Amino acid sequence: MRRVLNGNKSAAYGAKLCRPEILAVYPITPQTTISEYLCQFKANGEMDSTIVEAESEHSVMSLLTGASMAGSRVFTATSGQGLLYMCEPYVRVSTCRLPIVMCIVNREIISPTTIWCGHQDAITLRDAGWIQIFVENNQEILDAVIMAFRIAEDPEVMLPVNVCYDGFYLSHMVDIVEVPDQEAVDRFLPLYKPTQLVLDPDNPMAVDPATPGDLLMEFRYKHLLAMEKAKEKIKHIDQEFGQTFGRSYGGLIETYRCDDAQYLFVTMGSVTGTSRVAIDHVREKGIPFGLVKIRALRPFPSKELARVAARKKAIGILDRNVSFGWNSGTLFMEARSAFLAERVDLPMVNFIAGLGGLDIRVDQVERCIERVVEAARTGSTQEVHWVGMEL
Repeated sequence: MRRVLNGNKSAAYGAKLCRPEILAVYPITPQTTISEYLCQFKANGEMDSTIVEAESEHSVMSLLTGASMAGSRVFTATSGQGLLYMCEPYVRVSTCRLPIVMCIVNREIISPTTIWCGHQDAITLRDAGWIQIFVENNQEILDAVIMAFRIAEDPEVMLPVNVCYDGFYLSHMVDIVEVPDQEAVDRFLPLYKPTQLVLDPDNPMAVDPATPGDLLMEFRYKHLLAMEKAKEKIKHIDQEFGQTFGRSYGGLIETYRCDDAQYLFVTMGSVTGTSRVAIDHVREKGIPFGLVKIRALRPFPSKELARVAARKKAIGILDRNVSFGWNSGTLFMEARSAFLAERVDLPMVNFIAGLGGLDIRVDQVERCIERVVEAARTGSTQEVHWVGMEL
């Protein structure tokens, strides 16, 4: 079934197809219409879920924590300041190993006050223990939500998953989206059967009591092992999704025209589509560039990125965020750490762009590409440029 959907309705369709038992919602721009669409599905009799309209984002995640502990499949969404407000239970969800799926419709965080697109909200909480998948377009939003439940509920993972997508550029813009049949989704994603202990009034138990250091060490150790296991699961589930529905996204990363490339450009989110056009333009000029789309910020695909970057002349990395304390973006810092660990040495150029919803144009990406070629020529080791201010 093909429909013309904006990104938020794509997310709502994805959630509906996964048959969640409990939904908790609270409005915040640009996520709000996800909640509205889900409530409309419920009102129309298209979805058999319990929807709770909570009084805050903190309450949303607290409510879902209890519902997940009781063995329910649950879903929600938020943006920007809403994510920061739910920070306390957000962290607890991951360390309790609860398979909650939540969309983050990426928005800048204040101050200055803004409601527009930026990755700073999800980036700020990237080390809170959740898996974070960043997507490029509305079709990938729907598909990623379905895959997220498979990843989160895998007995070898049991970690919550964020599906992150750009506010307004995707949330409110429309595109043609293929909506899978419910029967096909049911085969791909069976009903949730908890593998961990669940809350039961007839068998009371303490949850998350005061924990001694030796147990806490074990908890963190196993959490990190599950993150590493998730890398393999994300790849496998993406491949299985492709076999079932005819669409796949490369797992942890997606590459474009990289096989014969001498230079690479790395992106995350909706700017990937713009960058594909720029790559095609410079290819026509004889400049052998390839594109790498980072899908999983957590767990970070260090080996996969390093493998593609090995023996390239230079690499450019575009960030829609900043890393406070470093004069760079966060994706740049992640890639630099990965290359150090994997012994990949090449000139790196960081481009900070699109903050506060600012457009990132094809011609700007092409100028970024020119800087990457220049860095390879001069042997510059690391550069940071602010697109729109310097380029």
